Amino acid sequence: MTTADRPALLLIEDDAVLGPLIAELLDPDYRVRLVTNGHDGLHVALTEAWDVMVIDRGLPGMDGIAVIAALRSKGVATPILILTALGDAGEKIRGLDAGANDYVTKPFDAGELAARLRALTRTFPAARAPLAIGDWELDPASRTVRSIYGHTVSLTAKEGQLLAALATEPDRVFTRDELLTAHFHPTDQPGVIDTYVHHLRRKIARTVVRTVHGVGYQIGDARE
Repeated sequence: MTTADRPALLLIEDDAVLGPLIAELLDPDYRVRLVTNGHDGLHVALTEAWDVMVIDRGLPGMDGIAVIAALRSKGVATPILILTALGDAGEKIRGLDAGANDYVTKPFDAGELAARLRALTRTFPAARAPLAIGDWELDPASRTVRSIYGHTVSLTAKEGQLLAALATEPDRVFTRDELLTAHFHPTDQPGVIDTYVHHLRRKIARTVVRTVHGVGYQIGDARE
């Protein structure tokens, strides 16, 4: 796999031994950037594009949960795996409620960490041709949406997958459970679909995804 083909992974870990070790472990499959404190990690997460993030729970200055909550409040929907030495259920719930998609408890098995990251970054075959959505056109391969007026919007991996799934079958109404099973991690709750729909509407147009009350979602007819 070439450097350009590897997903971009932001690792925020302050342990001087564990951080470089994780980066070395993941380097064959990801373009890893290691940051060692919460404040710098938040800045890098907000100013650069990432396919997935691994964030330590116990960071100096600004802890991992605060970093995740700040990212989600800014509309960043990038998948996040949180590392924690606190293995009780309450701490895991705090991390997930803050916006993490998954967690791994320290000490962890390298194979399990790799598998969980594969699940978070898993992609599905893209449509061969761009997909029309009203005044917009989705290119699933590049995860970009372009309008007939020249506007271009970049999507995250999960946003692109969700929008492509809806646009590929424009007459179908998808339930949240169908979308969750096909395109998200088993630990996610159905409400994550609502979050991503919100992000798509904010990035593109309010009508890009139509809510079918009592059923789920269907591709809309986005107009500028």
